[in-house]
Amino acid sequence: MRLEPAFLFDLDGTLVDSVYQHVLAWKEALDAEGIDLSVWRIHRKIGMSGGLFTNQLLRETGLEISAGLVDRLRERHADGYRKFAATIRPLPGARELLSWLTDGGIPWAIATSGRMETAAVNLAALGVDAHRTPVVTRDQVKYAKPDPDLFLAAAQRLGISTDTAIVVGDSIWDMLAATRCRALGVGLLSGGYGSDELRQAGAFRVYDDPADLLRHIDEVGGRR
Repeated sequence: MRLEPAFLFDLDGTLVDSVYQHVLAWKEALDAEGIDLSVWRIHRKIGMSGGLFTNQLLRETGLEISAGLVDRLRERHADGYRKFAATIRPLPGARELLSWLTDGGIPWAIATSGRMETAAVNLAALGVDAHRTPVVTRDQVKYAKPDPDLFLAAAQRLGISTDTAIVVGDSIWDMLAATRCRALGVGLLSGGYGSDELRQAGAFRVYDDPADLLRHIDEVGGRR
């Protein structure tokens, strides 16, 4: 097993500026089913798996949760999100950070709670080929964040232990998952969560965005 740090990245709000497109797509899906839910409540759940996300939101509304409704919401969300594809952009410094790691021979992978049906939009915007880069999506694991399965699978793909991994994410769900797999969590503010929230969930460092992380990469053990 490699002892040097490897980096496991979340995708939405961490490498691509897509959180609010997800919020709007979920809002559209909920509205189509006649479910009235405030946008801020939706935002607080972004980063979970779609199934857990819908279960929690529907529980808050007091509505009966059926498998059919959950499936319809997921499909409506995916359709709505794809309509925003042209607006998805890499976050500042994201491509540069990944290039710096690659050039330095530092392993990295992506682990996202999104299914490939939506993650493909983000990967295209980022310029990442899932056939050449380790990418783990919700489709490939039993449980998504805040469970650690995604990061464990990503670490396995890299042939490293999560004990030596740096998990980079923008949500409390990323940090909780990092803690549960004994990885060090690095939080980014680019997804809308505050510094205190990320630290309370387990982040040992917090930066503005990928560009800020790259400027301070030595602080988290990234060196060539």
